[in-house]
Amino acid sequence: MRAFTREEVARHSAPGNALVIIDQNVYDVSKFAAAHPGGDRFLLELAGQDATRTFYQLHRKEVLAKLGPGLLVGTLDGSDPAGEVEPLLSSVPFAEAMWSRDGHASPYYNESHRRFQRAIRAFLRDIQPEADRSETDGRVPTPELFRKLGDFGLLASRIGVLGVRHLPRGVALPGGVRPDEFDDFHELIAHEEMGTLGTPAFTNGLGGGMVIGLPPVLAFGRPELAQRVAEDVLSGRRQIALAVSEPFAGSDVAAIRTTATRTADGRHYVLHGVKKWITNGTFAHYFVTAVRTGGDGMRGISLLLVERGEGLSTEQIKVMYGSAAGTALVTLDGVRVPVENLLGEEHAGFRCIMYNFNHERWLMNASMLRGSRAMLEECFKWAHQRETFGDKLTDKPVIRAKLARMAAVVESAHAWLEALTFQMTRMTHDEQVLHLAGPIALHKLFTTRTATMVADEAAQIFGGRALTQTGMGRYCERFWRSVKFGAILGGSEEIMADLGIKQALRQFPARARL
Repeated sequence: MRAFTREEVARHSAPGNALVIIDQNVYDVSKFAAAHPGGDRFLLELAGQDATRTFYQLHRKEVLAKLGPGLLVGTLDGSDPAGEVEPLLSSVPFAEAMWSRDGHASPYYNESHRRFQRAIRAFLRDIQPEADRSETDGRVPTPELFRKLGDFGLLASRIGVLGVRHLPRGVALPGGVRPDEFDDFHELIAHEEMGTLGTPAFTNGLGGGMVIGLPPVLAFGRPELAQRVAEDVLSGRRQIALAVSEPFAGSDVAAIRTTATRTADGRHYVLHGVKKWITNGTFAHYFVTAVRTGGDGMRGISLLLVERGEGLSTEQIKVMYGSAAGTALVTLDGVRVPVENLLGEEHAGFRCIMYNFNHERWLMNASMLRGSRAMLEECFKWAHQRETFGDKLTDKPVIRAKLARMAAVVESAHAWLEALTFQMTRMTHDEQVLHLAGPIALHKLFTTRTATMVADEAAQIFGGRALTQTGMGRYCERFWRSVKFGAILGGSEEIMADLGIKQALRQFPARARL
């Protein structure tokens, strides 16, 4: 590969003999001009020139990574070699959590957390192309990818300390982290890093049902059942989903209507009913299913592990953020389930469901908040390279005000998330239920409101590109379609607000007066 001077490049400015400079690299676009989506005239107007600014007005860097190698003929004389490697961690302002930025310290994290984060980031970078394709095409994750996640130890990491206790044989944790040093902050990192993919539906397809469906099995299932299912799921060989919501029961879990009746010999339950909006349901092998075994209300609910088989059918539900999550309608028509698959005690399933709700909301907050931070990074990059009326967007006070507002809420929400996570490392599960249920609910409200605001401001910064599913604004468009999932699933914003204040009022001091 040869070195060019700018004067040499300038002499190659005619059809059939066209060179352009982008990022100090020299590309021969003579033959490509005819295939250029914008037509050859536009491309040939830049022949012999440095097209860097113009290129990044119109294209993402990945376009250059895809097409550039076939067109690359050299570099500018005296420049760095072509093919710069993208760093694992971004240096764009606010793109990374404060603890992981150069020169910053934190009382929460140590070197094992840094190794863990970098290992997962590198792993996810390798699957990014597949994630983008599947998000666009609506394809659910492949069995091969699930096994790859299992072998890497990422599936177990996303279940937290409970999952690490059931780490499959022969599997190590990312970054060489030892099981005895794994804590809630490692799990937090695992959930946050999943959000870096920028593919909401596909990312949810990679275990959105697992992180909320497997914990009740591990916590309340018979030891032999828990071990078998953990080995299957955490290795990536089989998938699991949580099946609680129904057409008549969303946030009001106590209103479920699916029934489970014992057979005459008492050895099986027979299930009839419908579950709706079940994440990963189209391809799940296990369903942690809320059923009514007793009377009305929460005291008549039980929780069963149902395996896919005769009488259980699933139908995909088309949802606004895409099909890659495998959201399903699950029909249970005479499904027989062994009584050994009961999780917890009969008629005490409501407690088992509630057991994981705080953790479910906490991990949802982590994922949503990382998506907001990723969107903030996208906005910073775009505003820095986009020019309007002769200036960069970052030269406009109104744009800087939008970036400031976004950065302030993202940083605030993350600081609160870390504070809650620290309390989790110091409390038992029962103590978390007593002291953190309300704050986690309020944090979920704040996180989803943050995501809504970030999505709105990002769309204004990207303009028309935010409305398209390809090109510069595609991550913005995806994020827009995903924010309402966080605002509704796992407890709607209204329920979260009310729960947070009701929990606070239970601890209101009797003698407090103005």
